[in-house]
Amino acid sequence: NYALQYADGVQTYITESVSLSEGRCAEDLFKGIQSSDAGVCCDSLKQLVSVSTDITFAQEFISRDGHSLLVRIVEEAQDLHHCQFPPALLTHLILTHALTAFMELMDHGIVSWENLSTIFIKKVTSFVNEKAGDASVQQVSLDILESMVLSSRSLFQQIRDEIILERLLSHLQVSNQQLQTKAMALLMALLQTAGEADRQVSGRSALFSVSLINMAFACVLQNIIHSSGVVGDEMAHHLYVLQTVRLNHVEARMRTPLDSFSQEQREALHSLRQAVFEMEGEGSLSNERRRSLCAKEFKKLGFSNNSNPGQDLSRTPPGLLALDTMTYFASRYPDAYSRFVLENSSREDKHECPFARSSIQLTLILCEILRIGEPPSETGSSYHPIFFAQDRLVEELFCICIQLLNKTWKEMRATQEDFDKVMQVVREQITRTLSSKPTSLELFKNKVNALNYSEILKLRQTERLHQEETLAPPVLELKERLKPELLELIKQQRLNRLCHGTMFRKISTRRRQDKLWYCRLSPNHKVLHYGDVEEETDMPPIEALQEKIPVADIKALLTGKDCPHMKENKGKQTKEMLDLAFSITYDVEEYSLNFIASSRTDFCLWTDGLNVLLGKEMSSESMRSELEILLSMEIKLRLLDLENVPIPDIAPPIPKPPISFKVFLCN
Repeated sequence: NYALQYADGVQTYITESVSLSEGRCAEDLFKGIQSSDAGVCCDSLKQLVSVSTDITFAQEFISRDGHSLLVRIVEEAQDLHHCQFPPALLTHLILTHALTAFMELMDHGIVSWENLSTIFIKKVTSFVNEKAGDASVQQVSLDILESMVLSSRSLFQQIRDEIILERLLSHLQVSNQQLQTKAMALLMALLQTAGEADRQVSGRSALFSVSLINMAFACVLQNIIHSSGVVGDEMAHHLYVLQTVRLNHVEARMRTPLDSFSQEQREALHSLRQAVFEMEGEGSLSNERRRSLCAKEFKKLGFSNNSNPGQDLSRTPPGLLALDTMTYFASRYPDAYSRFVLENSSREDKHECPFARSSIQLTLILCEILRIGEPPSETGSSYHPIFFAQDRLVEELFCICIQLLNKTWKEMRATQEDFDKVMQVVREQITRTLSSKPTSLELFKNKVNALNYSEILKLRQTERLHQEETLAPPVLELKERLKPELLELIKQQRLNRLCHGTMFRKISTRRRQDKLWYCRLSPNHKVLHYGDVEEETDMPPIEALQEKIPVADIKALLTGKDCPHMKENKGKQTKEMLDLAFSITYDVEEYSLNFIASSRTDFCLWTDGLNVLLGKEMSSESMRSELEILLSMEIKLRLLDLENVPIPDIAPPIPKPPISFKVFLCN
């Protein structure tokens, strides 16, 4: 009479064969549910919920027609008041347990949903339609209705006719997230099961229209805004499916090519031409002259095949959807459309941004980004709030993005050869903006226009650094540890360069060749030696330099316009000279030694070296660049995987320079 059963979690039996214990438990619960004592009935149903998940037990209980007993309890729910208990509380508990146990039993697929009575279906639907119903009862009722809709077309039709749209949408606005999610799941099941014919029917069946989808999302969005703003995984999936259904209305147009002109399509194409070019006097032209004029204007519109523009629309996707988006833009925003076409038709051919070609490619990009025509995946959860803002969302999005494309084209100074590159940037602009989940078209428009070409380049650079792990927190920490050692290396290089010395030119106010002088630091870093030299001099010895300044007497380092020799020659110096000038003051700042470096490199080396002597930080752009290079090299070396790689004790010999290198040195 006994069997092992899991005590925690899902309380299923360990044995998989039908034994006396499962049969006895099923029999006991079957009798307990029929007890006239409401308390016993309620407890039996509660226990039934926990054991119904086990398929062995479910088979035993269903073999006793236990599921039909649960159906009768639900159908006769209003007759439970004769029991000896407070009716409101126990009625809800009995209903909740009965419905939950029924759902658990049906999930095993032993009994078909088709066998349910109309009375039962109406009863369960009435629980959902109640204005002030019990949340637990409504939650499991929504679950049961969803399974019915997905299992049978006939059940879908019954539930479609019984459900009240306003009540279903009201469940999307409650704070109870489980109830909200179950309501969304039922709505998704109804929308996915409904065919195109259902969407065209007026009256109650109109709840499967695009307007309903927008209303449903508005309810959910409003609830999200007023709550924590967090969307659960299950609700995110439902919103993703809702978005897919929402976009299905354009799929047919996307997959239809323009193979032959219908009158409607011919008029649509010519409306693009007529909206921007003067049509006066066209009727008096000969057929040949009119065709020539049309071809010329279609070329200005950016069609590749200007004599037969319909061929540009033969590719699917985007098919006729591209024509729809172009004509919508031209009619909805005529000023922006005319400005786009006329502005580009007045440019050189190679700099012209072709409207038609760009529109066709942009429509294809939107189809790919929005996954139009793709069936929803079972695990998808990516949705965009913007797509529930209005009925003509794809067209409105196109209108914003085609103007963005023209703006980006100008920012990139693109030519016809750069067409694919521009489209890649526009795709990135749209994708990045949608990833921030803007809730309105206006917000999308502001964000996508702020994401200009220069911003895209910056983002790409940052992401590249992240991919190379140069911005990862452990790498940044390692950089900070390496900096002092590398800065010391740069300081020594600067001091060594000062010890080697550099030749400078003296400033002359006369129109004659400036004299040369040489300055170098003593090996002990305590004295600066300088003096006049001849042009042929390479590196004069310290003894040949007559003048000297003790480093201890140096008071300050000045650069640019602050230098005394720049002040004396104010108005005569060039910007280049200002960028290369520096001075040191000594002996209580009464005297100064003035320099003009021959190059920016020498300027950086000397100012850095002098700052080191003065105990100050190096600040030149050359130092920053060299530090970054050294850090990058050191980081890459530290991150090398050298495990099990033998490292020799003796450094490998340096190969001889190639012959071409020797020739270069000689030259």
